Amino acid sequence: MPEVATSPVAALPLWLGLILTPGLGQRGAHHLLEHFRGPEAIYAASLTELESCRIKAEAAQHLHDGRSAALGATEAERARALGYSIITQGDRAYPELLREIFDPPLLLYVQGRVEAVDQFGVAVVGTRHPTVYGRLMAERMGRDLASWGVTVISGLARGIDAISQKACVESNGHTVAVLGTGLDIIYPSENRGLAEAILKSGGALVSEFPLGTIPAAQNFPIRNRVISGLALGVLVVEGGEYSGSRITARMALEQNRDVYAIPGMATQKQAWLPNMLIKQGAKLATEVADIIDELPSSVRARLVPPPAPTLLTRAPGSGDAQEGAAAQQAVLNALRVDEACHVDEIVDRLENKLPAPEVLTLLFDLELGGQVRQFPGKKYLRVS
Repeated sequence: MPEVATSPVAALPLWLGLILTPGLGQRGAHHLLEHFRGPEAIYAASLTELESCRIKAEAAQHLHDGRSAALGATEAERARALGYSIITQGDRAYPELLREIFDPPLLLYVQGRVEAVDQFGVAVVGTRHPTVYGRLMAERMGRDLASWGVTVISGLARGIDAISQKACVESNGHTVAVLGTGLDIIYPSENRGLAEAILKSGGALVSEFPLGTIPAAQNFPIRNRVISGLALGVLVVEGGEYSGSRITARMALEQNRDVYAIPGMATQKQAWLPNMLIKQGAKLATEVADIIDELPSSVRARLVPPPAPTLLTRAPGSGDAQEGAAAQQAVLNALRVDEACHVDEIVDRLENKLPAPEVLTLLFDLELGGQVRQFPGKKYLRVS
């Protein structure tokens, strides 16, 4: 591993040249860096010295004759023109947690605030096809992590990833999206708006892949190790037996990261992965406190607890503030977080102690407070 320093701008094309050298790959580049102790020495080595490191002849020739450095210089200029930053393993800005993993990327392309990439965060991952319950839990965790000042790390994928990151942004939090493409290609394209919101909110987009890299299937398991590697822990919301989130969870364990899982209904296929992880020793999480309590004490000491949520103190038509708060709490208690209930069912659960019009008014107030969500057909779901 090269010594950590502030890499001069002149060295950046050399780092980029390593990842752009045909036939070299991450493993070959790591081997060369360990042998030569830095990129400059690699390019200064003779062809014989390079070939003795057991890399492909094509890669050795590419490095020796300057073609790799030329490719790196072109890539550096393209990134600069697009406003991207690039941090290498030789930079002090390289995330310390990521540096600890077995196979850290040689460098990271960053769009947005570079400092966001090295702040304490929790990864939130899961299926691309969540249930209503999964969506609500991803929103809740994304929002609550943001309220504690914890960065949400995910992959900008459809489903749980995008839902948790959107909730974080909407709660004025910071989130980092790790892409499986080049930084100049947002995939899926429907999340371009979310990517822009992440940047505007002080977050960042990150990729280890060269510019122009398309969303090839093999790239996403590779990027998953970066999602877990940047995080203090990984929260799995939902995922099937063959979910990519299973790879992320496995990598997190290999990287000595905490793994959290939200339990689900045993009859739903999306609950297979979190339930299996819990059986295998993952920490069961039903609220953000389950995660915060497990963070290192040095991290918890820097967090600022969010203000406790409060109910409205007065219910319409009631002259007593305590009665109003009690009525709202009763309505909340009658709701579920995993199944939407029709207003008539809520009235029945309250044993008709409150008339339907007053229940609707209370539900409206609770919805404004972010504690209830309404669905078509006058159905309501508790979200906190």
